[in-house]
Amino acid sequence: YVPPQVRKAQETLDDKKREELGRLKKMVNGLINRLSEPNLASISGQMEDLYMANSRKDMNETLTDVLMNACVTAVAMPSRLIMEHVLLVSILHHNVGIEVGAHFLEAVVKKFDEFCKSDAEGKECENLLALIAHLYNFHVVHSLLIFDILKKLVSTFTEKEIEMILFLLKNVGFSLRKDDALALKELITEAQRKANTAEKKLQDQTRVRFMLETMLALRNNDMRKIPGYDPEPVEKLRKLQRTLLLGLIFFILLFKIHSSSSGKETELRVSLESLLSADRIGRWWIVGSSWSGAPMINDTNSKTQQKLHVGKVSSKIMELARKQRMNTDIRRSIFCVLMTSEDFLDAFEKLLK
Repeated sequence: YVPPQVRKAQETLDDKKREELGRLKKMVNGLINRLSEPNLASISGQMEDLYMANSRKDMNETLTDVLMNACVTAVAMPSRLIMEHVLLVSILHHNVGIEVGAHFLEAVVKKFDEFCKSDAEGKECENLLALIAHLYNFHVVHSLLIFDILKKLVSTFTEKEIEMILFLLKNVGFSLRKDDALALKELITEAQRKANTAEKKLQDQTRVRFMLETMLALRNNDMRKIPGYDPEPVEKLRKLQRTLLLGLIFFILLFKIHSSSSGKETELRVSLESLLSADRIGRWWIVGSSWSGAPMINDTNSKTQQKLHVGKVSSKIMELARKQRMNTDIRRSIFCVLMTSEDFLDAFEKLLK
């Protein structure tokens, strides 16, 4: 048996498949290039049609590649442009299926981790962080991931990380406070402790002070003390998101019931560690996602534990087990235990063994 991942690496795409993928990428690229707030409904509708006409795997990979090429560059991307691209992902995530947002999120987080570890001087890290922040703003991912990223940045606490903490708090800080005020308070306490211990190591003390002031403003829910903070663009696009998710036909009928709905029920509650080790431990957040390399399969200890020692049983009991279609070792073992035990305590002890 050759697992799907290994098989995929061994196979080469034929010319026809390559041509189809090239044509699909060209179509997706054309739609993404024309993306803007006024035509978002039209573009998302055409994207949904492409999902219906093509393989979801091909569409997910193509869309992710096109969006990454458009948003992850060495220069800082305009915030508005990133928001519109993420809003498109959010609409497809809710209307097509959660695997759309999950595939894009995993690619972004892995790329972000890769750039964080490298010494690249470009703005790729900030652009990727902006994508993650707006995936949270538009309810594709739960606050759990944002807190994991913040904790990781606080634990490292260099000048680069301080810059990213400030960037993230400015974009999603007040939303985090609304979702989990206690976790934010714990994060602020940890950041203050880190700032005190690393005071002599860091050259730019003003940046650290500014970060701590921003955190205190978040804790006190004081928006005025955060310079340049403007929630209006995100709120405006959230209203557009709600309108598009409800649908043009059902909007009037369901307005009273779903007017406050923002798609939170499809948020991916996944941690940073789970996303980074998805290839090794699987993607539990996607229903039906196949994977290989489960730790319990490769564990030699578990193989030895599977052999149940229930003592010798008569051929008559084994024949009964065969008649009852106990066709695996573990089924036969359980059947023999139940048939040969003196009482329930004896059966319990044997089953445990």
